[in-house]
Amino acid sequence: MTGPGDPAGGARGRSLRRTSRLTQQEADAVRAAVAEAAAEDGVEPIGDGPMRSLAGGEGVRHLLVNDESGRLLAYANVDAPKTPRAMVEAFVVPGERGRGIASALLHAATAEAGSQGRIWAHGDGAAARAVAERMDMDVRRELLQLARRLDAPALPESRVPEGVTIRRFREGDEAELLRVNNAAFAWHPEQGGWAAEDFNEQRAQPWFDPDGIFLAYDDADPDTLLGFHWTKVHPAQGGVPAVGEVYVLGVDPAAQGRRLGTALTVAGLEHLRDAGLGEVILYVEGDNTAALTTYTRLGFARSRADVAYGWSD
Repeated sequence: MTGPGDPAGGARGRSLRRTSRLTQQEADAVRAAVAEAAAEDGVEPIGDGPMRSLAGGEGVRHLLVNDESGRLLAYANVDAPKTPRAMVEAFVVPGERGRGIASALLHAATAEAGSQGRIWAHGDGAAARAVAERMDMDVRRELLQLARRLDAPALPESRVPEGVTIRRFREGDEAELLRVNNAAFAWHPEQGGWAAEDFNEQRAQPWFDPDGIFLAYDDADPDTLLGFHWTKVHPAQGGVPAVGEVYVLGVDPAAQGRRLGTALTVAGLEHLRDAGLGEVILYVEGDNTAALTTYTRLGFARSRADVAYGWSD
């Protein structure tokens, strides 16, 4: 590639396609490349949101670099371009790395995203740090992955606060779950502001299990949700066993101080353990000291970091 802003312009037979909707063949090629990169690196190169967007959706731009035969060399996903929450996730197919594709593709992707765009680096490897340095970007956000075994150490004893009942999700609970989610994550760029469509999108995923969502209600006000723990199971893949996840844990700010977070977390962990899973992961903001303290007490330890790079405001 000749210039950092035009990955299609110089390397012989190499082209860049920008589109708001992938063909089925292109989506399948990206999925195959994601699996190849994950097997090589030990971490998925793009997250759940970009993977879902391969099937279609609004507010996303896809950038694909192909060789002259049409073979995919690299891919970038730009979510919410030209907005303050614009995010870029990108990767180069393992066999094509070290040829200048990453820097050029990221320059093109950040041009699509706008000056406020952020670039996610899953695993925050040395290559990602080097590219960020060359682009004069610094760390704007850090998302930590924590993990713990479900067999040892033993899970803490389940202690539900007095006057509180924890039960599983039932049809009709959606409105209260969304209310608490949006109150608890009003500050969060992705998790806050969910609408019914967002919940329905999650419910349509093959991993969705209503029995894995735990809801806490005050016995004195059984129609008002206090908090919830939504668990998720990542199926076994390529010889790697299935893994559980503390997908979303939210407590209504009005119910803080009642130790609901710990009780809901343990309820979900017991569910995942009883399902035969050996490990559970979760994601937490690197600057969320209170949550990190709680999860550390529950036996979680840092396993990796995902970093969002961007330009200073």
